[in-house]
This record gives sequence, C-alpha cells and structure tokens, in this order.
Amino acid sequence: MLISLILIIFEFVLNGKKISVVLPAYNAAETLEQTYREIPLDIVDVVILVDDASNDKTSEKAKDLGLTHVIRHEANKGYGGNQKSCYKKALSLGSDIIIMLHPDYQYTPKLIHSISGIIAFDVYPVVLGSRILGKGALKGGMPIYKYLANRILTLFQNIVMGQKLSEYHTGYRAFSKEVFDKIDIHKNSDDFVFDNQMLAQICFSGLEIGEVSCPTKYFNDSSSINFSRSVTYGMGVVKTTLLFRLAKWKVYTNKIFK
Repeated sequence: MLISLILIIFEFVLNGKKISVVLPAYNAAETLEQTYREIPLDIVDVVILVDDASNDKTSEKAKDLGLTHVIRHEANKGYGGNQKSCYKKALSLGSDIIIMLHPDYQYTPKLIHSISGIIAFDVYPVVLGSRILGKGALKGGMPIYKYLANRILTLFQNIVMGQKLSEYHTGYRAFSKEVFDKIDIHKNSDDFVFDNQMLAQICFSGLEIGEVSCPTKYFNDSSSINFSRSVTYGMGVVKTTLLFRLAKWKVYTNKIFK
C-alpha cells in the first residue's frame, strides 16, 4: 500500500510523464551493473540498452540484471547509429521523456530526478548534464587536452551559433518526445559527431536547452575516444557549426537542417 502511494506521488510530481532511460552500450559489461543500480526506478518507467556488437558480455549482463528491453546490433553501427536505435525504441514505447545515459558510469544516474522534472514541467524541452558548470570535469579526471578542446570548441560554437551553453560535448542528455518531431536524427552521422549534429539541429529549430551541473568520472573502464578520433570529432564539430551558420544565412542548407 505504501509503495503504491509513493509511486502515485512520484507520477503526480513528474506530471504523469512516461520516462525512459536509454543506454547506448559498447563493451560495458564491467560498469553496467553499477550504472543500472543507481537509476531511480521509482520514476523511470523503461530502461533500454542497445549493445553495439560488443566484444564482451554486455547483452548477457543486461539481461541478468533484469532489463526487458535489450537490443543487440550484430554489426557495429557506431555511436550515432547506436543512439538512433535507442531513440527509435524509446519512442515506439510511448516515452514522453528520454534520457540518454552512458553505461560506463562516467555520469551519475542520481541526477535523473532533477533532469526529468525540468522537462516534465515544460521548463526546457532539452536538458544537458554539464561537466563544465562547476568544477566537475578536471576534478573528475578529464584529460587536460580534452578539457581545453572542449572549452575552445564550445566558445567557437557559442559565437557562431549565437548560444550560451557551457558545453556541447557531454554524453548526458535528456529530451522531450516533441524534440524528435522537430528534427530528423536519421540524417545525422553514425559516428561520434552525431551528438553535436543533434544539438545543432535543436538550436536551428529554435528549441531552448537547459543545463545542470554534473560531476563526472574518468577511469579505465570508462568509454572514451582516443586522440586521433578526438581530432576527427573536433573537425566534425567545426564543420557542423559552419553548416549551421550557412543554413541560418540561407546560403547553403545541409541535409541535417532540412
């Protein structure tokens, strides 16, 4: 009786929204349980894991933990391709709020209550967990070259795109379902730049983005792209930003902004 009452209260508090957490996973068997155990299942209705052809037992671990929605790609589709599967499944299940959380325990699931509330009560349709607000990034062990690149790219994007975000490169993101009616994520890359393209699309559509300060952790089991992939990602960010400006000026409109 008490448990039922608590669930009813939480549902009321979050405005009756159906909340899904999506976990784009690759070789996350070692950190998945720690991440999953901190997801607040008192308000989260659905947890979806998409295993992008991992070399370890990520899918098996997810099923052992009791996840009912586990999708495995037989061939690796890339980080962006993984997210496309995540969001497609979440929307098919009638989710009102979709929270993307890395299963490598780099970001704490304990912020889900706060993030969900911001979207549930229509404060912002998009919320990012920012490592830069406060001192979370360096304190959590972010490599200095990544921190500097983050700051430089963020400044560049804020100037060119007319925004004031603290960072564009966090992997902790939440969206209302309406966001997916305004942008076409399937036009985006299947690689890491997918994240940045998606935010550019959101900004282009005129949707506002909220941020919450988020501590982060860097350790051996955390998924992280190497230096060369980081350079490729950075070049992709610059290209996406310039395409955004050209589309705003109506000089040239790339497919991701159509």
